[in-house]
Amino acid sequence: MSNDRPKAPRHRGGRRGMMLVLSSPSGAGKTTLSKRLIMHHPDVVLSVSSTTRAPRPGEVDGQDYFFVDHAEFERQIAANEFFEHAKVFDQYYGTPKSPVEEALADGRDVVFDIDWQGAQQLAEQAPRDVVRIFILPPSMKLLEDRLRKRGQDSEDVINGRMERSEDEVSHWEEYDYVIVNEDFSGALDELEQILRAERLKRQRRPWLRRFVDELMNERR
Repeated sequence: MSNDRPKAPRHRGGRRGMMLVLSSPSGAGKTTLSKRLIMHHPDVVLSVSSTTRAPRPGEVDGQDYFFVDHAEFERQIAANEFFEHAKVFDQYYGTPKSPVEEALADGRDVVFDIDWQGAQQLAEQAPRDVVRIFILPPSMKLLEDRLRKRGQDSEDVINGRMERSEDEVSHWEEYDYVIVNEDFSGALDELEQILRAERLKRQRRPWLRRFVDELMNERR
């Protein structure tokens, strides 16, 4: 029997995770896409934000949000413990660095469901780790119809959301990828293709340098 069979692959080590940032106008489907992606990929986790607002019924600290008071949040701002933060209606919201950095080092990908301003801050803080994806609706009329079908908002609130949607869409060129969510299964497939391709990028595979060095030394 020949002894020239290929050797078993060497241990190639792990990879560095990425920060998968999804933005879209309200009602375009980014939250549903994020949840389905996480459901299909156990090594993808959702970023948990910190907030100073009070927990709503059923919300769990550390799972839905990290709930802190204003003094603690401002201490964390001063200590540079957030990737991004903002104040909305007198309440703070922000992305703590520590749990995200731990996940990336462990090779897990972290999904962010945030607006264009948060996406900008993340890209400035961690340019090598961030992948930005913008989700577009097939039409603004369909987006408005989706908001109305929810039956949760008044006419004034819907009009305000549509105005903010136009502002959000105007930032689409700042993103690495754009998905038009006309068909949910097709949009999810595109999102998963992006995930697979980005995982293969050189900077997310730190073991490659040692592997190549070993290849170059085989005949020496």
